[in-house]
Amino acid sequence: MEFRKAVESDINSIMRIIKQAQDYFKEQGINQWQNNYPNLETIRNDISKGYGYVLINDGKIVGTVSVSFDGEKTYESIYDGKWISDLEYAVIHRMAVDSSLKGLGLGSVMMKYIEEMCHKRGIHSIRIDTHEDNKSMQRLIEKNGFKYCGIIYLADNSKRLAYEKLI
Repeated sequence: MEFRKAVESDINSIMRIIKQAQDYFKEQGINQWQNNYPNLETIRNDISKGYGYVLINDGKIVGTVSVSFDGEKTYESIYDGKWISDLEYAVIHRMAVDSSLKGLGLGSVMMKYIEEMCHKRGIHSIRIDTHEDNKSMQRLIEKNGFKYCGIIYLADNSKRLAYEKLI
């Protein structure tokens, strides 16, 4: 498997995976990634800022994620808890895997690659958030050693469960 920065020519494959995740959430009654988010502009922005990454297996994009080292404004206020650290941190957003390959541990594979990126940069904290109804993502986050820290609110006031992991 290969984990690399996404490039413009990856957009169709990334959007295919994002669409699968959006459809899955809709089927499950989870109000996450609905209302045209993330959209083509979001993914293009991730790529242009160097945040977009893809996981490739046998020449095919099987996973996508956004990783930023620029902080996260919505993480400045946390409720009903607190962050584990005040360290500089990486932020994981928009993680999704090909729906035909769910349950094979590809999310965990991407998490390990992200940890390696953090080590190379001297970053020892990773933060992530997810919708309270997105139980599969919560399991992935907890399985990979993240600790629940509290509630954050997105810019549109949507509630999210916030996690941090020290590495």
